[in-house]
Order: sequence, then structure tokens, then C-alpha cells
Amino acid sequence: MRDPLIIEEMRTYRGRDEVPSDFDEFWNRAIAELKLPVDYRLIEKEFGLPTVECYEIQFDGTNGGKIYARMVVPKGAEKSPVIFHFHGYMGRGFDWADMLSYTTAGYGIVSMDVRGQSGYSLDGPRDVRGNTVKGQIIRGVVDGPEHLFYKDVYLDIYSLVELVAGFEFVDETRLSSYGGSQGGALALVAAALNPRITNTVAIYPFLCDFRRVLEIGNTSEAYDELFRYFKFHDPFHETEEEVFATLGYIDVKNLAHRIKGSVKMVTGLDDDVCYPITQFAMYNRLECEKEYHLMPEYAHEGMFVYTNNKVFNWLCGTHFDSKSLMTEFK
Repeated sequence: MRDPLIIEEMRTYRGRDEVPSDFDEFWNRAIAELKLPVDYRLIEKEFGLPTVECYEIQFDGTNGGKIYARMVVPKGAEKSPVIFHFHGYMGRGFDWADMLSYTTAGYGIVSMDVRGQSGYSLDGPRDVRGNTVKGQIIRGVVDGPEHLFYKDVYLDIYSLVELVAGFEFVDETRLSSYGGSQGGALALVAAALNPRITNTVAIYPFLCDFRRVLEIGNTSEAYDELFRYFKFHDPFHETEEEVFATLGYIDVKNLAHRIKGSVKMVTGLDDDVCYPITQFAMYNRLECEKEYHLMPEYAHEGMFVYTNNKVFNWLCGTHFDSKSLMTEFK
């Protein structure tokens, strides 16, 4: 997508709806009322690796959710900085082997499974096992913001950051967040709700500017449930204003002003899942240190082979040369 008019609009676009008037009050109250996990389980896993320690983290989330994450830290380090990784919609967190590269730079990494998706975290309140992902964006929308599924996911993230920050082997002053698609959105949520996060990398973030998504049209499975709600539940759009007012409490663009750390964002201009214009609705509302990186020929796809070095550098303060593809033959 190289339409100069659309690109020019993106530079200043801030979304189709404004932040709810009680938005900060809503989230401040939710956090204040949150009972942080006290009966968490930190289970060491022995894989025979001499330089790292591996743990499973399990704790009770809100509304009966059971939350699972993996954690890998350098062995013997007194205090390790930690990166929180979040996965894409319908997916699951990193496998153990995926996490090891960060430990070579002295960083720990935590990867959480989102409840009700393809990992081990369970969707409450009935401890539903397996994938319950279809409908999660609009789950609870007819009953108001307190009942939104993603409200619970966002509070899971806050609890996870607080829990890990309290571990004696973690440097609570050096916490980062990272992810792509849904994971990019949740990395931003982590920074918005918890000021302990000081560095965020978001790859084509999801969950932004829902009304603009509806106006563009249904082109992807990720947002299909939003369209299905209106097609089968409210075909005359009689509840449209109420629905978007409620979804405003989980719209990531509305959280942007709460982020105090730095943000780097990567966007593919051909993205037809998380449309670039919706990503910039969030980016343009950021009031923190920020920068974006555009990939004009890329859609919502595996761009990570070209961005992994950059992301590693941004998160770990290293200087791998992303442009050098091979050493010249001698």
C-alpha cells in the first residue's frame, strides 16, 4: 500500500473515536482492586543447560483464569533485566529454545500464554481447556466494559509484570515488552498499565481503532468476530454506538497516553489484517519517546527474519549489523 494520500493521512491520524471520559479512572480502579497473585507457582525445569535457568510460572488470574508462562534467565546472575514477550492472536508463547538467544546478552525473558488461546493458560471461570478464541474481541461487549474478555487479559499482564518484578533474581528497573500482532498490542498494554516497563517493541499491533476496522471491511479472520456480531446479532447496527463505546476500554490507541517508556513500532504497509492506519491511530497518540519503521512491501506476515536483529538490538542494547547478510567469500 503506497497510496500517498493514505500515507499522508497516517502521519496525523488518531483514530475514529476519542478516549472514554472515565477511561483512566476505569483502569486505575481495576488495578487498585486487583488481588495480586500470592499463591503463584514457580517451578524450575531441568534441561541440562549449564548457562541458563528455566522456570514455569503459574498463577490465578481474574474471573477464574489460570495463567501460565515460561521464564528463562542467565544462571548465576544476581539481577537480570527481563523482557516480557507476548504472542499473536490464537497462538501461544515461545517454546523454551526460542528464548535462549536473549540470555546470551544477559537478559531473562518471560513468555505468557494468553488464556483461552493455544497455550496452557486456561479460560475462566470454568477452567475451560483448549482453544476458545473465536469471539474474544467482542466477548462481554453487550454487558459493558467490566465484562470484556480482554479486560481480564490486560490484568493478567499487569499481574505477571508485578509478580516477576518481585523475584529476587530480577532487576525490576530494567523491564521491557515485545510482541507482534496481538503480541504487539499486549506489549503496549504492558507498558501502559505498568510503568515498570521502560522499553517496548511492537510489531504490527492488533486491537486498535475498532470502528475504522469495521469501515474498511472484513478482510481477515482476526477481526471476523466483530463483523459477525453485527451481521448476526445486530444487522441494523442499532447498538453500534454502545458497542464501540464499550470496546473503547480495550482499544490500545486509548492506552497510548499512559506509556512513559520508549516505543519502537514496525509496520508493513501492505498489512490487510492490522491495517496500517489503525496502527498509526495508536502511534500518533503516544506522548513518549517513539519511532516507527516501515516495510512497504510487507503485509501481516513473517517479516521477522529481517527484523530479528533489529529487535534484539533494541531490546538488549546490542549492535548486530542487520544489513550484513553474509561474509564475503575469500
